[in-house]
Amino acid sequence: MRAAIYARYSTDLQAAVSVEDQFRVCEERARLDGLTVVERFADRGISGASLIRPGIQDLLQHALAGKFDVVIAEALDRISRDQEDIAGIYKRLNFAGVKLVTLSEGPISELHIGLKGTMNAMFLKDLADKTRRGLRGRVELGKSGGGNAFGYDVVRKTDAMGEPIRGDRKINEAEARTVRRIYTLYAEGKSPRAIAHLLNAEGIKGPSSKTWGPSTIHGNKDRGNGILNNELYVGRLVWNRLRYIKDPDTGKRVSRLNPVEQLVIHGVPDLRIVPQDLWERVKVRQESTALGKSAKNKGVGFWDRRRPRYLLSGLVKCAECGSGYVKISQSHFGCASARNKGTCDNRKAVRRDLLEETVLRGLQDRLMTEEHLDHFCKEYTKEYNASRTSARADHDQRVTRLSRISQDLDRLVDALIDGVPADRVKTRMQALEAEKSELELMIEAEPAEAPTFLHPSMSDVYKNSVMNLRQALSTQDGQTDATGLVRSLIDRIVVHPPQTDGSDVLIDIEGDLAGILSVCDKSKKAAGLSPNDLVQIKLVAGVGFEPTTFRL
Repeated sequence: MRAAIYARYSTDLQAAVSVEDQFRVCEERARLDGLTVVERFADRGISGASLIRPGIQDLLQHALAGKFDVVIAEALDRISRDQEDIAGIYKRLNFAGVKLVTLSEGPISELHIGLKGTMNAMFLKDLADKTRRGLRGRVELGKSGGGNAFGYDVVRKTDAMGEPIRGDRKINEAEARTVRRIYTLYAEGKSPRAIAHLLNAEGIKGPSSKTWGPSTIHGNKDRGNGILNNELYVGRLVWNRLRYIKDPDTGKRVSRLNPVEQLVIHGVPDLRIVPQDLWERVKVRQESTALGKSAKNKGVGFWDRRRPRYLLSGLVKCAECGSGYVKISQSHFGCASARNKGTCDNRKAVRRDLLEETVLRGLQDRLMTEEHLDHFCKEYTKEYNASRTSARADHDQRVTRLSRISQDLDRLVDALIDGVPADRVKTRMQALEAEKSELELMIEAEPAEAPTFLHPSMSDVYKNSVMNLRQALSTQDGQTDATGLVRSLIDRIVVHPPQTDGSDVLIDIEGDLAGILSVCDKSKKAAGLSPNDLVQIKLVAGVGFEPTTFRL
């Protein structure tokens, strides 16, 4: 029988050789059981509380493809520590006819899944509780509960036994001067954006040696982040603002605010950087600014951060620095780094309505021409035929092998009729029957052949489809669906600033082939529009499709 081995280690605190150690002991078990190891899968530095791991996902895909018969792991908690995930993995392996064996528990059954899954979940909760208890103990002693803030250095020292003493910090005087300067500038009336511009222009590094941005300075008052909200600067250590919950669909941690009564606050006067009067002046201005924005929100609505996404939001990029183009006014997009950080020289703003209209016309008239379609169809046909040739060879090999197995089984039956003892041919016959069943399933699962050509009028269908999408964008009922479809056609839009005064803005539209072909599948559309010369459009090779040799 064929075996696959799975190994995992959780964090960077564990050695990477842990995976090799797990492989070694699992291979020894496979040899003792007479198994042939044909695959090895591993996840390095990834928690078992998440199923979003490349190694385990590859293992499941290969299992469903019938690549092996047994999965061997050191223990069930190497596969997963989540009750739901371990049950799902077990069901998928069971469906594929693959057995799961661990060195700690032996052959895994439903009983192991229920009991061990519960124990692993309890282990994670107990570990989290102990970790929080230890961190709180550190905070009560005036030490860091995790992470470090701008303005401080981590103090590294050991105890008498040579063990590291964690959580101590000291003031970094150079960074502390920057912190006090930010507080002073803000109290004097400068905005976080203006302060970020000033610091970046002077080459002053921000947290983690990165550039400054407005959000780094103003942060979030409720969450206590950002330079202007860090109470450590006034000698007050606040811990337990947030709790983290894993999203069951994505596996990512989501933060939630804790009630005020659960906060742990401890005084650390030796870490004060900002004088009390300066802190209070900043808090007064923050309150007045918040009230002012609330008043604007009631009347205009532009400053409401919950404003709806525009047609091209998130797709427009700056050619100079790669940052996104964001809304900078009611009617214009601009480079985020140029506006917020001052680290980009591209100050050219683009009207939203003109950009949207130009992109829509470019999609319809330039992204799929007869020339591009002809080239794409030739490349597609060549690549498809090469793929089909390879698939046909695999299919022929399976059919040939299936025919030989049938002949071998007939000969074994004849041998039994001629009087050969059944125990001499039983094992061989069982192995052949198993291989025959596997080949029959693989042949049955092979996809039906698709046509090797694309419809010659695909470019017309595409143009008509985009025109209908444009019409749907102008109606309230069809706007939501049309917006999603238009966005699926575009990988990104790159805006180049004018090279000389008075010259046009150059926009590169990069198409997503998968989205384009999906739109071409929707036929029965109507006619096209003429090109727009307001902004020069250049077609570049699309991304987001395979194989990469395809070009529009």
